Amino acid sequence: MPETLDQWLEHQQRQHVRSIALGLDRVRTVWEALGAPRPAPLAITVGGTNGKGSVVAYLQAMLRARKFKVGAYTSPHLVRYNERVTIDAQEASDRALCDAFARIERARGMVPLTYFEYGTLAALLLFAESHVDVALLEVGLGGRLDAVNIIDADAAIVTTIGIDHVEYLGPDRDSIGREKAGIARPGRPLVLGSRDMPTGLLRAAQAAGAEIIRLGVDFDLFARSGGLFWDFCVPGRALATEPPTSGLVALERLPIAGQQQYTNAAAALAALWALRGRLGWESRAYALGLQQARLKGRLQSLGGHPEVIVDVAHNPQAAVELAAWLDAQAPCVTHAVFSALADKDIAGIVSALGTRIDHWHVCGIADAGVRGSNVAHVTAALQGALPHATISRHSDPCSALAEARAVASGNARIVAFGSFHVVGAILRG
Repeated sequence: MPETLDQWLEHQQRQHVRSIALGLDRVRTVWEALGAPRPAPLAITVGGTNGKGSVVAYLQAMLRARKFKVGAYTSPHLVRYNERVTIDAQEASDRALCDAFARIERARGMVPLTYFEYGTLAALLLFAESHVDVALLEVGLGGRLDAVNIIDADAAIVTTIGIDHVEYLGPDRDSIGREKAGIARPGRPLVLGSRDMPTGLLRAAQAAGAEIIRLGVDFDLFARSGGLFWDFCVPGRALATEPPTSGLVALERLPIAGQQQYTNAAAALAALWALRGRLGWESRAYALGLQQARLKGRLQSLGGHPEVIVDVAHNPQAAVELAAWLDAQAPCVTHAVFSALADKDIAGIVSALGTRIDHWHVCGIADAGVRGSNVAHVTAALQGALPHATISRHSDPCSALAEARAVASGNARIVAFGSFHVVGAILRG
């Protein structure tokens, strides 16, 4: 068997003929061979197009503020694979992951698993063996057929629905919404964290018999202090901010940038409110936890002159949020370091930014296997969408960033965005 984590990850990428193979039969077979370990007494599944990582970060921070032991499984990673599996906000060690992978290898027999399925099973094993109180499971792709859906979660959250992964999920928001709704369970809370959920999702959730908890209907946000802060509330309760009344939390300025973060935080709070019969409810602890949440790669400032911002806006919906954030900043010359995987809607992503970008520094992605992209492909898509854009070509994200820094003035801004591979490369340096 492989010995190091890198060897295991390389081994996993050779075990299935496809890098993405949706379906629960294979991963459930191996999970049952491992003893079908329940990852925690209480599990929350988080799906959606964008915002999943943020919601997990808020849930983790709030639950830890109440001294619960929390396991969180997220993907993809930015710098180290170990980021995907954390216990009490500490990354799983290489040794723990390797030991889990070895057990999975022995249990799977001739069943082929994908890279993501190995990781999902490892997370379930490590959470169960660490006796976490709550497991937070981020859906990798879709929902209905994603590996984490072998767990019947006590509550589920769908953050947003946008157009992405159409080759797997369908060509429109209704189709995609139906797939995302697959994480719902009969009689259990399903929090919908957007006011704009497609009919396909709503009908699928109703057919599943889920207890639907919807932003704008069953919980909401209300602006105060000139819109700088927001209050989370549920129907029939009035908010007193000093101190918050039971069941309500004041959302002060959040540590993760972007206006969308307030709805992400509210969705996380709504799930905890729905589970208050099992978890209890402590407004002060949750308010403190929200302030302690951290997440790399989401409008994250790396400082410097010019300032560098990194953001994993890798689909059109996320690019619209990035554009809104840029519109809220002081005007300045903006350089972009950009690339996206070959199967992404590159034209849709760059169109959302439009003339907000003064100079594009485009690169390829060489470390993503068959989904990788070359600089010519990315440039052609960008030029097709923005024919008047100023573009420089570079071999990789770090080279693109170095050139952007060299040509940008000190009062300019550099936004490095697109694929997780771009942001990860820059964070690694």
